[in-house]
Amino acid sequence: MNNGESATPQPVRRVGLIDQAAARLRDEVVSGRWPVGERIPTEPELVAEFGVGRNTVREALQSLVHAGLLRREQGRGTFVISDSELTGTLQRQLADGTRQHYLELRLALDSTAASLAALRRSEADVELLRQLRLRREASWSVDGPDGRAQADLALHRAIVAATHNPLYVTLYSSMLDVFAVHMRDEESEDEGEAHRHHHDLVEAIADGDADRARGAVAAIFEPFMG
Repeated sequence: MNNGESATPQPVRRVGLIDQAAARLRDEVVSGRWPVGERIPTEPELVAEFGVGRNTVREALQSLVHAGLLRREQGRGTFVISDSELTGTLQRQLADGTRQHYLELRLALDSTAASLAALRRSEADVELLRQLRLRREASWSVDGPDGRAQADLALHRAIVAATHNPLYVTLYSSMLDVFAVHMRDEESEDEGEAHRHHHDLVEAIADGDADRARGAVAAIFEPFMG
């Protein structure tokens, strides 16, 4: 036997165990078996389930905390705060932005999405957009700010989905929680005008008119831009 071919040093094996444990934890979160908002099992329970040491579990958990998937709360436990590492990263990066920064970002994203959707939408996309537009209008009569924000964002996310660009959908979906927070302060005083602009947006996409769709997005955001 070649003496140079020694076994892998213990520290490397230990890091491998941490990575394996972190991967298993991540799978529980991403798969939805540990839903967002739920407290996960305690460290002793995870040690028993995974068959690894407590330090390994603790470091694996900490890696998911850093990734933005979990949050530790003193005296309460560890909770799932996101099912996407991209979402957690973006939320941290966007948290310090001003309202103007947020509005400019959304205007850019939504304008491009509307333009692409007008060129690529299917009949099924159009049908869904019309349903979500009606649901959005109804929400303004019966729901509070959170419900209205969710109804609005469901429509805009469906527009992004109508681009049929999976990267766009992933990026936009990862920002929805941040968008929802800002939308609470962003409702138009002229409710009827806001509904009309959203109607125009959906119909421009249905008609395949990219320029009109982009203009409708600009009209939606114009009352809020400084």
